[in-house]
Amino acid sequence: MARIRIDLPDRFNFETILPVRVTDLNYGNHVGNDTVLSFAHEARVRFLESAGFSEKDVGGVGLTMADAAVVYGSQGRYGQHLRIQIGAVEWSRVSFDLVYVMCDDETGREVARVKTGMVFFDYDHQKVVAMPADFRSRLGGQ
Repeated sequence: MARIRIDLPDRFNFETILPVRVTDLNYGNHVGNDTVLSFAHEARVRFLESAGFSEKDVGGVGLTMADAAVVYGSQGRYGQHLRIQIGAVEWSRVSFDLVYVMCDDETGREVARVKTGMVFFDYDHQKVVAMPADFRSRLGGQ
């Protein structure tokens, strides 16, 4: 079976730390697959806020997720703190990808890699739009 591969960027634009809570665990007693995307979402919101944006306002337009991929490295456990690093890559006129790596902050062991395809979207007119002029440079210039 072919496996998804998520390559890490040359550099990361942002990092944050999130604790693994008991409510993040599934019946296998490790971080659930849905929670990995929730961690990515929280990290993305923090990343955007650090650049003066929100998901609903990036220079007058919003962002929507077009796709997501997750590759698991190890089990996330209750009590861990995950260091989540984010890099912005694959820029186009209307979209870009965010690549996340989630590691145990204490041991450095990789728990997951995530890629989300983000598209600029005008929610009022329900259509894809071009990237605002200063967005890329404010996210770290990649």
